[in-house]
Amino acid sequence: MTRRRGRRPSVFSMAFLDVMSCGFGAVVLIFLIINHATEENAKVVNRDQLAEVRLLDYQVQTGEKDLFEWKERLETLAQRLSASQRQLVSVEADLSQSREALDELSADSSAERTSLEKLSSDVESREEEVQRLRQMEKANEGGKARAFVGEGDRQYLTGLKVGGRNILIAIDVSASMLDETIVNVLRRRNMPEERRRNAPKWRRAVRTAEWLAAQLPLDADFQLFAFNEEARSLVPDSEDQWAPLGDGRALSAAIDRLSAMIPTGGTSLERLAAKLSTLNPLPDNVYLVTDSLPTQGARKPRRATISGADRLNLFREALRQLPPQVPINVILMPMEGDPLASAAFWNLARTSGGAYMAPSKDWP
Repeated sequence: MTRRRGRRPSVFSMAFLDVMSCGFGAVVLIFLIINHATEENAKVVNRDQLAEVRLLDYQVQTGEKDLFEWKERLETLAQRLSASQRQLVSVEADLSQSREALDELSADSSAERTSLEKLSSDVESREEEVQRLRQMEKANEGGKARAFVGEGDRQYLTGLKVGGRNILIAIDVSASMLDETIVNVLRRRNMPEERRRNAPKWRRAVRTAEWLAAQLPLDADFQLFAFNEEARSLVPDSEDQWAPLGDGRALSAAIDRLSAMIPTGGTSLERLAAKLSTLNPLPDNVYLVTDSLPTQGARKPRRATISGADRLNLFREALRQLPPQVPINVILMPMEGDPLASAAFWNLARTSGGAYMAPSKDWP
């Protein structure tokens, strides 16, 4: 019997193949795991790089914009520099011309001196002419110790001629000189002193006295009386005597005293007439500044009110004490509630040979 030949045993058995398969699978798994981690890391890296690239792009764009602005500024500065250089060249040219002109003037100095001497001579002759005209103006003025210029240097045809050797200015300083209406007089009478002193009507009366004072002739003697319930002189150290005008200091002092006064009290024309009669010699002209008929006589009234007829009687009584043949020039600032005053004072000025006027509110 033949012997059956047995199969040759294989080195690669199933167990070995299983081990190899498991090993290969493990290797593949490891490769996949590593590859996935690498891709994730690459994605993270790519995001960071992309952010940096975008940041760089923004910086590049901003830099280009700034560069463009700086180029424009540089061009503007270059234009300004060019204009400055042209201006400098122009200034240098003008300076050169000025130097040339100066050299020419220096060369012609003798001619300039001659011209200057001629001009000086002309100036001297003009000054002499001005001095001569001033002397003529002073002579034509008749001489004034005090100047007065109204608003806008206005002049009015007043009909008043301030003349004479002995001149008296009498101004009413009673409370009615505070305003033109009785109601406003009562209101202003209770105001502070400064407001009463600056009342428009009173300031106009003071300016009227200043205007009269400015017309006084230099060779005249004068007096300035203020009267309300009493009559008194405002000239320093000259109560019942005439004061020479002289250099005008006494006149200015009297006007300053008048300007500082505050109208108050009633009006006694009779007291003014008695005061006027004490002057020796009598006035050549009296200039009376008032606004109404008197409210009392030589004595204070017993009643607080007075009628128009009573005021007219007091006026007539005062006229009896006035010395005759003394011209009374009246400047009336009419007061409300005294319609008889205008006719009475006009008649006084007419019969005494004086002038009468009721000036506008902007006079003098």
